[in-house]
Amino acid sequence: MADPSSYRPKPGQIPDSPGVYKFRDEHGRVIYVGKAKSLRQRLANYFQDLAGLHPRTRTMVTTAASVEWTVVSTEVEALQLEYSWIKEFDPRFNVKYRDDKSYPYLAVTLNEEFPRVQVMRGAKKKGVRYFGPYGHAWAIRETVDLMLRVFPVRTCSAGVFKRSAQIGRPCLLGYIGKCSAPCVGRVSAEEHRELAEEFCDFMAGRTGAYLRRLERGMQEAAEEMEYERAARLRDDIGALKRAMEKSAVVLADATDADLIALAEDELEAAVQIFHVRGGRVRGQRGWVTDKVEAVTTSGLVEHALQQLYGEERGDAVPKEVLVPALPEPVEPIAQWLSERRGSQVSLRIPQRGDKKDLMVTVGRNAQQALALHKTKRASDLTTRSRALEEIAEALGLDAVPLRIECFDISHLQGDDVVASMVVFEDGLARKSEYRRFQIKTFQGQDDVRSMHEVIGRRFKRYLQEKQKSGEWTEEPPGDARVDDNGITAGTGVTAGTGATDRAGVTDASGVTDGTGRITTGITTGPGITTGPGITTGALTPPPDEPEPDPMAGRPTDEDGRPKRFAYPPQLVVVDGGAPQVAAARRALDELGIDDVAVCGLAKRLEEVWLPEDDDPVVLPRSSEGLYLLQRVRDEAHRFAITYQRSKRGKRLKASPLDAVAGLGDTRRQALLKHFGSVKKLRAATVDEICEVPGVGRKTAETVAAALAGAAPSAPAVNTATGEIMEDDGAPPAALSAERGQER
Repeated sequence: MADPSSYRPKPGQIPDSPGVYKFRDEHGRVIYVGKAKSLRQRLANYFQDLAGLHPRTRTMVTTAASVEWTVVSTEVEALQLEYSWIKEFDPRFNVKYRDDKSYPYLAVTLNEEFPRVQVMRGAKKKGVRYFGPYGHAWAIRETVDLMLRVFPVRTCSAGVFKRSAQIGRPCLLGYIGKCSAPCVGRVSAEEHRELAEEFCDFMAGRTGAYLRRLERGMQEAAEEMEYERAARLRDDIGALKRAMEKSAVVLADATDADLIALAEDELEAAVQIFHVRGGRVRGQRGWVTDKVEAVTTSGLVEHALQQLYGEERGDAVPKEVLVPALPEPVEPIAQWLSERRGSQVSLRIPQRGDKKDLMVTVGRNAQQALALHKTKRASDLTTRSRALEEIAEALGLDAVPLRIECFDISHLQGDDVVASMVVFEDGLARKSEYRRFQIKTFQGQDDVRSMHEVIGRRFKRYLQEKQKSGEWTEEPPGDARVDDNGITAGTGVTAGTGATDRAGVTDASGVTDGTGRITTGITTGPGITTGPGITTGALTPPPDEPEPDPMAGRPTDEDGRPKRFAYPPQLVVVDGGAPQVAAARRALDELGIDDVAVCGLAKRLEEVWLPEDDDPVVLPRSSEGLYLLQRVRDEAHRFAITYQRSKRGKRLKASPLDAVAGLGDTRRQALLKHFGSVKKLRAATVDEICEVPGVGRKTAETVAAALAGAAPSAPAVNTATGEIMEDDGAPPAALSAERGQER
């Protein structure tokens, strides 16, 4: 625990102007980011008597080892810089709302020649009109299905659209009247775009005039005794009214507004947002967060606004934002929202009428979301706590293994041998810390030797990080030098910063921060809340290494983002029996690591093997501990075999033409199109190769020389069917290696 007076700035050193400040811990990690109208007054509050500070603030200042600040011109600039730094550094003591999923939008691609209506998630694209977000994708599809009767806009993919245009027949929707079939010329591009714009106008809330026009058309058709047309218009009106009923009118004045409500207790806060467009609720979303800093309701509202609109521009920021409490001060955040919209945004608390009543409804939803979250979390934590305790008891560990790493080896009959490392913390997967290895020291199939290599490489990196941090002064055993790329020789893995995995499990900074977490029977242990080796330096993979896992984010740099091998596990699990366990234990012993437990889980009987034990540990089939070990092992196997298949697919698709200098994709495709196959190209003369458009004599000579010196390439494989496509166009042969032979 650090004494704040040891790093307190000298009197008069802090400027009395707006700015943003960062607290860093002893390893240089950014642990808190804040903004202030006056840096001098705000930072002085952190260096008062510790007894007068809020418990969470006291924890933060005693964890920190230094403070630094950046002066800006205005409070709006401070707000923007604070948001950027929170996104960049992901500080452990800042409130960060974590959305549990990506919300779908109804999108109309007005940037295409023939606009398409579809469900979209993720980042917004320029030229696309969005409506939502919606709680479920099926709600969008139901609405679109009703509206296609009146607005038969294209909904098919680019492939289906192109195919229909080629064969001159529309898809099924074109035949049943739910698509105007622009693919076959039933309507022109201008007429189809007009339909799409009418669809957008209706979704934007301009419904009254359109319905009145349809009703007049129905009456005129009836008066002219065109009863079939009148019936169709009647059905169209009914379909549109049913679509409108799915989003009830809540504000009579056709307001565009977002309503934000909060429910909180001492430890957590839930936020709910209703998106109202044209007076109708078009979508709903919400988050739950741990209150890891001392923050008021006004502060929570400000954080929610930053999270909600930090990446938005234009109409995505509504004219009105209704909140339960105004940020203090309110002017900078209101100006920031107006700049992002491009026009004035009203940020206020509803006082009366429909808007206040709707805010009560949003608040009720927030209360229910917080209660449901607490119920689920308590149940989940109890189960995970019991599982970890059962593992500790069965393996004879001194404490529960808060961090578990599992390793698995995968290959196909000895080819493309790879390994995986998955990480579970507090019983939950940390996908941002998953790693993949290529076996480098030998060729062929040897699971025991492969396991020894991978464990050795992983923990050599750990020792190197400890040495850089100054916690360990000896040279790492073995060849643990750093090459020109900043990669430890023999590690074969890269590091990255945190990201949110697909299952909603959040990785903040590679450090499990127990500060604001409710735990039941789980205590924080070494290697979790703090860890050695938080050093700097950008890492790039060597040429023969795989790219980092996409969920791992960016490489580390010198601004406080930690490296990934700095934290040791309390338990290493290997996929296998006694031989693999012995190999893993031997690798740790060679490095002098004796405080990490090792076990293996054999697939056949689900037995747990320990080093130097002749008999396995058998956990009951109903054991939560066994279930957790199985999940860890199965995840390692999945991750390894996915990488192995990807690596094998790239090798099988490789062509001798890939290595020809100066031959790009365009000319490579032209050569293959002209000759039909690499085999026929290899048999061609230089003069014949020169006949291909764009290929000169020098390039033709290079291609001929490269193919003459290269061994015949492996036949191409149809990855969809598993068939081998012969080079000369002969009938395909069956794939000899079935996936059942994969290890």
